Amino acid sequence: MGANATNRLGGESSPYLLAHADNPVEWFAWGDEALERSRSEDRPIFLSIGYHTCHWCHVMERESFSDPAIAELMNRHFVNIKVDREERPELDEIYMTATQILAGQGGWPNSVFLTPDLKPFFAGTYFPPADRQGTPGFPTVLRSLADAWIERRSDVEAQAEEVATVVRRSLEERELRSSGPVESDPEEVAGRAIGELERSFDPRWGGFGGAPKFPTPSRLLLLAENAPSDPRAEAMLATTLDRMARGGLFDQLGGGFHRYATDREWKVPHFEKMLYDNGLLLEIYARRAASTGERQPRRVVEATVGFLEHEMRDPESGAFWSALDADSDGREGAYYVWTRDELREALGEEDFGFLAPLLGFDGSPFFEGDGYVLHLPVPFADQARRRRIAEEELVAEMDRAAGLLRRVRDGRRRPATDDKVLADWNGMAIAGLATAGRLLARAGWVELAAAAARAVLGPMRPNGELHHSQRAGRLGLSAFLSDYVWVIHGLLALDAASPDGGWRGAAIDLAAEQERRLAAPEGGYFAAAAREDLLARSREVFDGAIPAANAVACWNWVELGRRTGEEHWRERSARLLETFGGLVESHPGAGDGLLVGALRHRAARAEPEVGAAGRAVHALESEARGALEVSLDAEEGASAGAWRELRLRLVPAAGWRIAGPAGAGPPELVGSGLPLEPPDWPSEAAEGLTAPLTLTLRVGPRGGGEARLILRYGACDRSRCLPPVRLDLPVPE
Repeated sequence: MGANATNRLGGESSPYLLAHADNPVEWFAWGDEALERSRSEDRPIFLSIGYHTCHWCHVMERESFSDPAIAELMNRHFVNIKVDREERPELDEIYMTATQILAGQGGWPNSVFLTPDLKPFFAGTYFPPADRQGTPGFPTVLRSLADAWIERRSDVEAQAEEVATVVRRSLEERELRSSGPVESDPEEVAGRAIGELERSFDPRWGGFGGAPKFPTPSRLLLLAENAPSDPRAEAMLATTLDRMARGGLFDQLGGGFHRYATDREWKVPHFEKMLYDNGLLLEIYARRAASTGERQPRRVVEATVGFLEHEMRDPESGAFWSALDADSDGREGAYYVWTRDELREALGEEDFGFLAPLLGFDGSPFFEGDGYVLHLPVPFADQARRRRIAEEELVAEMDRAAGLLRRVRDGRRRPATDDKVLADWNGMAIAGLATAGRLLARAGWVELAAAAARAVLGPMRPNGELHHSQRAGRLGLSAFLSDYVWVIHGLLALDAASPDGGWRGAAIDLAAEQERRLAAPEGGYFAAAAREDLLARSREVFDGAIPAANAVACWNWVELGRRTGEEHWRERSARLLETFGGLVESHPGAGDGLLVGALRHRAARAEPEVGAAGRAVHALESEARGALEVSLDAEEGASAGAWRELRLRLVPAAGWRIAGPAGAGPPELVGSGLPLEPPDWPSEAAEGLTAPLTLTLRVGPRGGGEARLILRYGACDRSRCLPPVRLDLPVPE
């Protein structure tokens, strides 16, 4: 095991799998050597599962694993294996289930004791270095289990066999509880699910439940999917995205989201930053920025892209690293937190007084007695009105003053970086960057996504098979289901942003590899390929910190069906929903990702059917639909029974020109079921739209039937014009 390295940011790079150079424990990686030693020497296994930014993992490392007396007990009685849960998520799922069964709860570090045939017989999480207030210390646990292994072997093995059986049954029952098709209309199910979310929604601060609060992207995606047609979803989404972006959860100086908030108000985060959170939230905020034209989500997108590019990107490969630690200088948040004296010294009196109400340090300290976490208590627009200046002027002045804080913070010791590259988390970042670049017309962001995709499809796919991880030139295991689905998701986002890049073909190749390696006979996909060292295999259907992998597979098949017009992709999404659709109805909140898939599948099926001869035309029309993001909102304060104003937002994808159906002039827009004043297109629209545009429209009272606007347009890139398409836009009440 090597010593810690230093990366270009000045922080330490110390993945959980690495032990300190002077650590006295004889650690093994999970693999043939360790498992064979356990069998040949008839010693049980101590398995420690953790991850780089896990606080209690590092505490146990310092307190117990670095103690020579404790290490001697570990080395004499056990074969000690350390596993990074991010490198081996399938082992983490199996043995976390075992810990929850044995201990009644789980957490990290996950400390599990196994027989040589990998069956768990005792488990817990953090153990202190000595007996403490009725809690046995780690030496007591080690001695007791060593004695039991020698003196009561049959009892230990019987318990291990029983636990292994319960683990397998538990994983199977999760799948059985989710089996069966969606019996109801997905829109009805979505309405019920949104009603369930309303019951736990925090209307003042956004998010769901009390502290701690997590972003939970699967919930946000469900809300975003339904926001255009359900005012409840729109209200919950708008409040949550705004409050998260203005809280300490978002790094107001350096960009990027921390892992979660420890309080109801999103002010005090747990300070680690994960690539997966930022990739998923980038995509969500980019769609919000494009659909509303609001400053705040665009600001979040720009700052998050900057964070990914400057702090998480490997400059040599273009891939993205996994995480930043919460601690530096031995204290959580030390890099991000400020005392009043530090702020005053960095800013001077005038800028201190200017920034204090903007960045939330005008009141009493609220972090560990004397610290502040920078946040935005009041929206920029409200602050600007109070100060009687333009919002743009206020933001520019704030950025200037905040630059003084950034320069001081840059001189602090940075948190450690987990510099391993994970294929699935890179897929999320690729999708976020490509979507943001397409919707906000930033070609450089699309290129960042493309560079990361090339890094994943090249070095991480030798001999045509994708691998899960890479660090320091060493490849991890072959890909898990999460790797396939998220990389495919990213490639399809790149295909929408850069249609000539060959990304769709690469996605289809990976889809075939996923099918060959991980398709389950019962339907859906296994999380991992079969291996002799796996106690069980599962099919991931429940959402966690990220949407479930089988749900994302459904999204991908729906999208590939739309892009290609080929029926077999739609059949795949239908089979997957028939396999796991029961989860959508029976477990609101646990299957939001699958519900999003069901909604998208239903919408795709509502599109006109095409025969084999028309599939090429259908594919081109689908591509044209993907070239323009459209949203229609009602202005507040007007009655639906009178003339009123609507706001139409049109966002061409990067590299596309949106014109009239014949390829010239502005798009065509007419009203159906209500009168529409001719739109006031800007003069540059005569050549077609290449940049986002917001139009204010005037519509009259509704007539009979459904009221909608009909938008017809053609999409052209540098080499071709696609067939014209028609969009029917329901008019909001």
